[in-house]
Amino acid sequence: MSVAVLVTMIGVFLSAGKKKTMNVFGELYEFNEQLLLNMKFARKPLNKVAENFKYMPSVLNGETVLKGKDGEIIREYISSLGKTDPLSQIDYLNERQSALRKYKEDSIENYKKYSSLYIKIFFMLGVLAAVMLA
Repeated sequence: MSVAVLVTMIGVFLSAGKKKTMNVFGELYEFNEQLLLNMKFARKPLNKVAENFKYMPSVLNGETVLKGKDGEIIREYISSLGKTDPLSQIDYLNERQSALRKYKEDSIENYKKYSSLYIKIFFMLGVLAAVMLA
């Protein structure tokens, strides 16, 4: 039965990628909300706003937290932060708000759909492999 457990673990690792994407886009949306409030009222530096988040300090330091298209979306978003005057920044953050909400919702939907699917498929493959080896 250990074969079934090992193969199921592959599904768990695959679903972990979907969970990370969901968490990063959720944080990015919340970070955008915090930046909007910050630009309107407090005007703290970006790194001070980001320190309450898990992934945002890494993103601001130029680290790649997601790969592929998702990583490009994040790099594009971050590249425009702090480059213009506060009013232009507020306009930019307001424009990005709906797009970030969509990315957040899509990543949640993908996590719910594919995470359990990966685990179930790899569990079934593990059971099949265990039966064939027995």
